[in-house]
Parts: sequence; C-alpha cells; structure tokens
Amino acid sequence: MNKELKRVSTVVLVMFLALFVSSTVIQVAQGDQLRADPRNVRTLYDSYSTERGPIVVGGSTIAESKPVKDQYKFQRVYSHGKLYAPVTGYFTLNQQNPGIEGALGQYLSGTANDQFLNNLTSIVTGQKPKGASVELTIDPKVQLAAYNALGSQRGAVVAINPKTGAILAMVSKPSYDPNALAVHNGTDFFKSYNALNASKSQPLVNRAIAGDLYHPGSVFKLIVASAAIDSGKFTANSTFPNPATLKLPQSNSYIANSTEGTCGPSAKASIATALRLSCNIPFAQLGRAVGESTIADYATRFGFGQKLSIPLPVTPSIYPRGMDEPTLMLSSFGQASDQVTPLQMAMVSSAIANGGTLMKPNLVQKVLAPDLSPLQQLTPEVFSNPISSGTASTMTRLMIDDVANGAASNATIGGVDVAGKTGTAENGPGAPYTLWFTGFAPANDPQVAVAVVVENGGGFGQSSFGNAVAAPIAKKVLEAVLNK
Repeated sequence: MNKELKRVSTVVLVMFLALFVSSTVIQVAQGDQLRADPRNVRTLYDSYSTERGPIVVGGSTIAESKPVKDQYKFQRVYSHGKLYAPVTGYFTLNQQNPGIEGALGQYLSGTANDQFLNNLTSIVTGQKPKGASVELTIDPKVQLAAYNALGSQRGAVVAINPKTGAILAMVSKPSYDPNALAVHNGTDFFKSYNALNASKSQPLVNRAIAGDLYHPGSVFKLIVASAAIDSGKFTANSTFPNPATLKLPQSNSYIANSTEGTCGPSAKASIATALRLSCNIPFAQLGRAVGESTIADYATRFGFGQKLSIPLPVTPSIYPRGMDEPTLMLSSFGQASDQVTPLQMAMVSSAIANGGTLMKPNLVQKVLAPDLSPLQQLTPEVFSNPISSGTASTMTRLMIDDVANGAASNATIGGVDVAGKTGTAENGPGAPYTLWFTGFAPANDPQVAVAVVVENGGGFGQSSFGNAVAAPIAKKVLEAVLNK
C-alpha cells in the first residue's frame, strides 16, 4: 500500500513540477513573445483599451490616443502626420508597427517590464491604465526647415548634435499620412497600405535609415582621406599624378574628374586639393595606395556594417570586401558597390566635428511614466573613436576650404565657418545621379552635423551636381539650428 501511495505521490509531484515549469515558461520566458504575437486577439483589444502614451516633440504632442465609441475605445491620431511619419510610424490593428510606435510599443502601451509597479499602483488606486509618454530629440524647427527645404524632391535629411548624438531632424520624402493607416477597420487599412506600398515612390520607406541605400559618390572621400591621414602614411599635402583621364589597371576603362579636366593646374594634385575640388583621379590613386583593408577598417570604425538601433533599426551601410584593383579605385571615390544611408554620412561628419569621437545617434530624449517618473533618459554614449583629434582637426580644415573655396560653395553661410563635402554619385548608364551634401557648423564649435541626399538628379538627370541641389538644402537646415 505504501509503495502504491509513493508511486502516486511521485506521479502527482512530477505532474505538478511539469505544470509549474510550463506555466513559468509561458508567463515569464515567453510572455513578451506571446504579447507581441499578432494572432493574440486579447492583446490586440487590450492594447487599444489602454490609453496609449503620447509621442512628444519640443513639448508638443505629435501622436496621441483619443477616446472613441467603438470596441477599441481609443483612436491614435497624428498631428503634422507627414512631417513626422518616418519617425513616429503608425499604430494599427495588425500590430506590426514601424517607427517609434513599434520600437517603443511596449512603453507606449504600458506593458514594458519596468512599468509593472506603475500598473500595479494604478490598479490599487483605481486609476485607468495608461501608457508611458515618449519625448523625442527632434527639434521641431529644424525638422520643419529640413522638410520644407527638401520640398518636392525624393530623398532624405538627417541632422545630429555631434556632441551628444541627439537626432535633431529626420526627414524622408515622399512621406505619407499615418492617420490613414491608424484605423480600426482592416479593409480600410489594407486599402491605404497596399496603395502606398505599390507606389513607385516608396513613401513607406524611411530613406534616412533604410531602403535600398545609395551610392555615396564623393562624400565617401571623407572616409578615404581620414583613413589615409590617420594611418600616418599620408598628409593633406601628399600628392599624386594629375592627368585628365586615367586608365584603370587590368581594364580598358578610363576614369575622369567631374570637370573632365585635371585637378587644378599642377602636374600633381594633393589630397587637400583633390578634396576641395572633388577630383576622382587623385582619390582613385589614393585609395589604391591606402589599400582596401585599411579603408575597410576605418569604414567600420565610422559605423559601416555595424548593427545600430536609434531605437529604430538602421540598415548597415556597405563597404565591399575582396575587390580587385580597378574596383577598389572606383570605390575610393564612392562608386562601385559602396552603399550608404544618409544617417551614416551624418555620422561621418559628426565624428569629424566632435574631434574624432562618434557619439551614438539616438531619437529618444526620455520616456516618462504616467506619473512623470522617468523610465528612460538619454545619456550620451560613445559609439566609436574612428580617428584621432589631430586627424579630425585636419579634416575640418579641409572641409572648411571645400565650402569657402571649393566644390561645396553653396553651403556658405555669412559670418560662419561651414565644413562640408558634396557628392554626385553615378547610378549606371543613362540613370539620374544621386546628389549629396554632408557637413557641420559652426566649424570651431559644431552644433549640428547634417547629411542630405536627393534622388533622381534633383529632376535634372545627369545634368546637376551635389553643390547645386543638396548643398542649398543643407544650408537651410544648418541655419535653422544656428538661428535658434
């Protein structure tokens, strides 16, 4: 009898332990995963029945939940929707939300683990549950200036405080109205979403940090020049032969400068002159002399190929490996398979502006619980130290000269030293150019670093340059910060 009781007791104990373990796994280990599962209808209704926290920019609410008379209880509403859509994203029924709405969805809905005590207090006191508020680093004046300056062009603008990494502006055009997607009817949502998704202009893509990426063209010369100088093997005055055309090794192809002439009148051109006049031939020779492995090392230091969350996921920029000699030479002035995001090029300028220290970019200033207690606070964080302070100082001087006396002259601001670099990237035979500017100001005490990219040649196909289209846009963004 005792043996049978022991057996039954053992079985019951094992079953109890199995139930305990499985319930613990479901409630603790898999809790977040189950809450995020779009098939979890209860979570869907709960997420709408709780007043979702606001998204705030410069003290003003740009996304909020308003009471409605349906089963979802609250409707998400976006003021200035197109202006901030690439940043906020949208909150919709299918739970797969882009932007801040998705990246910080648990905080906004009040379900983040560190909001447990706040939610428990609300239950005890009888208060209605409410999500946390998210305050962004975006400066509304700078965001609006960037949005207006980009106008009807397709492209993106990113502005960063180089000293903290705070993102002051992030614009991607064409944009979209998130209110059309934040609806309570699945049929209406998919009608709007499918139309946007099918558009050739790809308004749902945040061009500032994602998408198909861009050839950087001559803005990539900042990385090659930085690598050369920082390696200690070259100085800004190092020179290279200065022909009007150069035949690539192992090839019957020739490369030329954008002017189709030599890089200045001398028989040789220095790195400083080649950067100021944005010449391709000297940089092709410089890239070959520096070598792929060194350039790749510095590209990685600046952020290429690295995982980055701001907290929106950022598509890593690409510097290819295993190139042959002619491809290396092409890539050294931003062609071949070099591909970047505007954020990446803003990071390059930020590192130079900040004395060689690259701060981690961030969109979130702070997250506050409903009782205004802080849940998160932006703390400036070093991302990397890609170059020495001496190299940064040299690059700053070269970039100032580029704006004051060179190929980036349309970024000039009276009474202010602006450091900058333009780019005009080729995209294949007959394809419109991609136009660039990146830089910072004031050069002696940088308050903002900016990157601008304009697609489709700015409407001029292959007849325009970065200085004509992208530099004036950047100038307006820089002025928006300096005139505050």
